[in-house]
Amino acid sequence: MKCYLAFLAFVQTAIGAALTRDTDSVKSVTIDVVNANLAPDGFTRSTVVANGQYPGPPILATKGQTLRVTMNNKLTDPTMRRSTAFNFDGINFNSQNVFEEAEPFVNACPVGPGSSFTYEANPNGQAGSFWYHSELSVQYVDGFRGPLIIYDPADPHRSLYDVDDVNTIIQVADWWQRSTLPLLDGYVATGIVPVSDSGTVNGIGRFQGGPEVPWAVINVVKGKRYRFRIINESARNVFTVSIDNHDMTVIAADGTNTRPLTVKKMEMLAGQRYDVVVKADQAVGNYWFNAPFVGGNPANNLHQNATLSRAIIRYAGAPKVDPTTPMTAGPDDGALVEADLRPLVPTRVRNPDVTLTFNLVVTTGKAQWNINGVSYLPPQTPTLEEVLDGATNQTDFNVTENTFILPAGKTVEVVFPPTDDDDAHPFHMHGMPMQVIKSMTSNQTNTVNPISRDVVGVGGTGTTIRFTTQNTGPFLFHCHIFWHKFAGLASVQLVDPAATRKNVQPNQAWEGLCPAYDALPAELQ
Repeated sequence: MKCYLAFLAFVQTAIGAALTRDTDSVKSVTIDVVNANLAPDGFTRSTVVANGQYPGPPILATKGQTLRVTMNNKLTDPTMRRSTAFNFDGINFNSQNVFEEAEPFVNACPVGPGSSFTYEANPNGQAGSFWYHSELSVQYVDGFRGPLIIYDPADPHRSLYDVDDVNTIIQVADWWQRSTLPLLDGYVATGIVPVSDSGTVNGIGRFQGGPEVPWAVINVVKGKRYRFRIINESARNVFTVSIDNHDMTVIAADGTNTRPLTVKKMEMLAGQRYDVVVKADQAVGNYWFNAPFVGGNPANNLHQNATLSRAIIRYAGAPKVDPTTPMTAGPDDGALVEADLRPLVPTRVRNPDVTLTFNLVVTTGKAQWNINGVSYLPPQTPTLEEVLDGATNQTDFNVTENTFILPAGKTVEVVFPPTDDDDAHPFHMHGMPMQVIKSMTSNQTNTVNPISRDVVGVGGTGTTIRFTTQNTGPFLFHCHIFWHKFAGLASVQLVDPAATRKNVQPNQAWEGLCPAYDALPAELQ
C-alpha cells in the first residue's frame, strides 16, 4: 500500500507535466520516455512510461493546431525494449507528412535509447478524442500510452453538456504485472495470448488477492451535464462500460460526431473511443463506474477478476466512501449497437473502385495470424523508404510485407467474411477514416449514412468497410489486439507509389533514424 500511495502522489503531481510551448497554430509537447517503478494495481513493477507516469500526461490541443511532439528516449532497463516509437492514434497524416506517421518499419525506424525525435502531425480539421502510445512491437503493454484530445471551439454538440475538461477524460486499459519480453516468449512458445492481471480506470486497478488500492474517483456536481471522453487504451481487452443509475448519450465515436444516441452500456474494443454526455441527476452519493472486461481465459491468470475493474462517480457533498451497492457488471439491457450509430453530418458514400476480401486465419498452436494466407512481417527497410528508393510494383515487396498497392483518389471496399464465432478483432486503419458499410453487430448494409471511425470490429456476421485513398503513401491496417498484430495480423495499404515519391520530402532527422537504429546492438533495439 505504501508503494501505491507513493505512486498516487507522484501521479497527482505529474498530471499535465508534459512540457508545452504553444502558439496559436502549434501545440508543442515534450515527452520523456523513461523506466519507472509503478504499481497501478498495487503490484510494483518496472514500466515504460511517458514522463514517469501511467497513463501518460494528457496532450490537449485545439482544432486547427499542428501537433509537435518531441520524444526523448531515456529508457535504460535491459529487461524491456529500449528503443521506442510514438504514435498519434486516430490522427490522419496527409501525403506530405506521411513520413512523420512513424509506424515502425512502415513509415520510419524506431528511436534508440539516448536519442530524440520530433513528430509533427497536422490533423487536417480533426477534433475529438484520440490517444497516443508506443507503436513498437507490444511495448505499450509496459505502460507507454495516454490521451490526446483535440477540442473544437465550434463543437456542434456544445449545447448538450456543461463540463468538458481534463477531469472528464476516462481511460480504461488492461494491465500486466510481467514485462512484455517474457510474455512474448510465452506467447511464441504456446500460441496462447497473454491474459492481463487486471483492468485499470485512469491508471488504477485491483487484482484478485491483491491490496485494496483506492478506486479512481470521477467527481461531479448534481445538476450538471458532463462530456466523458472514454478511451479504451487496451492491447487486448474488451471493456463494457456503464454507470449505475445513469444513462449515457453517445455523441462521438473515434473522433466522429454522431447523432445523439442514449444507451445504458457500451462495449469498447481495444483502441475505440466514445464521447458520451452524462447528466448528474441522481441523489447525491457515490455510484459505480463499471468497466468489466473480457480478454482470454481467466484460468490462464488467476490474478484476473474483471469485477474489480471499476471506479467511483462521486457527487459533490457525498461522503468519501465506496458505493454501498453491489459491484455488478452493469445493466442487462440498453447496450449500444454500433450499427445504430449515425453520423451527425453524413458523408458521401461512393461505389467501390477496388474490392478486397480479407480472410483471417490463426495457425493453431502458434503465435501466427494471417490475412489471405500471409502473416505480416515488418521489413528491415521501412516500406516508405523502399518506395522512395523506387519500389512500385507488387514484385518489389516481399510477400510477407502483405502490401496492397492502390490507386489514389479511389474508393476501396474491404470485405471481412463471417466467422464461426462472435469474437471481434478491432481492425485499425492508419491515415484514412473507414465508413462502416456493414457492422458485425447487424446483418444490414448501410450505404446511406454509415458511421466513419478508425477502429471497427471484425468477425461474427461479417464486416464491410470502405475508405477513400485521399492521401498517398503506406498506411498500416492491423488488428489493435497488439499481440495479434505482433503475430502477423496486419497489412499495408500503399497508395500510389509514384505520387508518394513526388509528394514526400522527409527531413534530415527522419533520414537519420534508420542508420542510427541499424547501428544499435540487438539488445538496444
